[in-house]
Amino acid sequence: MASSIFQVQHTSSSSSTIIPFHPSSRSRNGASHALNARTLGFVDLPRTRIVAYNSVKCDMTGPSNLVNGKPIVPVINDKTLPKFMESATTDKIVSRNASKLKLFSGTANPTLSQEIARYMGLELGKINIKRFADGEIYVQLQESVRGCNVYLIQPTSPPANENVMELQIMIDACRRASAKNITAVIPYFGYARADRKTQGRESIAAKLVANLITKAGADRVLACDLHSGQSMGYFDIPVDHVHCQPVILDYLASKTISSNDLVVVSPDVGGVARARAFAKKLSDAPLAIIDKRRHGHNVAEVMNLIGDVKGKVAVMVDDMIDTAGTIAKGAALLHEEGAREVYACCTHGVFSPPAIERLSSGLFQEVIITNTIPVAEKNYFPQLTILTVANLLGETIWRIHDDSSVSSIFQ
Repeated sequence: MASSIFQVQHTSSSSSTIIPFHPSSRSRNGASHALNARTLGFVDLPRTRIVAYNSVKCDMTGPSNLVNGKPIVPVINDKTLPKFMESATTDKIVSRNASKLKLFSGTANPTLSQEIARYMGLELGKINIKRFADGEIYVQLQESVRGCNVYLIQPTSPPANENVMELQIMIDACRRASAKNITAVIPYFGYARADRKTQGRESIAAKLVANLITKAGADRVLACDLHSGQSMGYFDIPVDHVHCQPVILDYLASKTISSNDLVVVSPDVGGVARARAFAKKLSDAPLAIIDKRRHGHNVAEVMNLIGDVKGKVAVMVDDMIDTAGTIAKGAALLHEEGAREVYACCTHGVFSPPAIERLSSGLFQEVIITNTIPVAEKNYFPQLTILTVANLLGETIWRIHDDSSVSSIFQ
């Protein structure tokens, strides 16, 4: 497995830059590639221990993402793709012709939109989005998009209803402005968990939201790690499904963890396929499964563990963390079964209360998420690490614009 080295460069102020350094990193033309990363601030939070699930905790005497007792939230952002995707750079050279390509950001995650534009070497389009006094949303494009391929970056994260409606109005504005093609870039697709009927007289909200986006005028959807694969079939337009695992795998490769000590854990039976694919990339690590019985929405009960984790470093993999009930109870069970350390990895950090209390209680050595959903500073905690998916999404947008293969990025 490729290894990485973390370099922490201190500046004159109380901030640091976290750069994943790969000595063999090369640009497309073969020249050595300079790494860029933005300077990150520290958030001074008390390291409160909340004994919630089990008396056995991870050894937090010196977590790797603490400097001077303050938590670092590194957003890794350089001009290279993850090492686990290096094969994509040998593929057909993708055209970087930005003519007739427009990027616009909604209000849900403007930081991610700016990072995508920076990777692509473009400027975000000018758009005016505001709320009227009664809560209605107003959208006006402030530049021409006639005949252009437009990409609207807007996760439908909390508040989900506001962001879904804003996305639809943005799509409608582009359609009425004679855009040639409209792609809805949805890093996090809200309502994805309502993808089937589990009881009588329930709605399938994922299909409803897909219909709303399609009817609004979108020609294509670009989404990250949908909760279930069948959600792609709810859209009557093409869907490009981006997997964010390479970003997390690249970060884990920088850890000095022996492959013989690793075990990948699925927090429930439904995530076995995801965890198996993750384990295969991590030196074909062994797999463990937590059997979970759910008694209600956002309420989970762990029953037993399938597999051996004694004395090992357990890496729990899921698509999202909402209230953290499932993953926290799973981590408690892993400690009971003798796991030495527990890492939690997911793409979407929803972090509905009381997620922060559960995740910062000492059960986890580190909680690794991506920035598909913005995390408020008040929700930072010492074990939290945030990785950016901007480069991955930017590369995907280039390939869509150039009519090149997207799936070849992940092969």
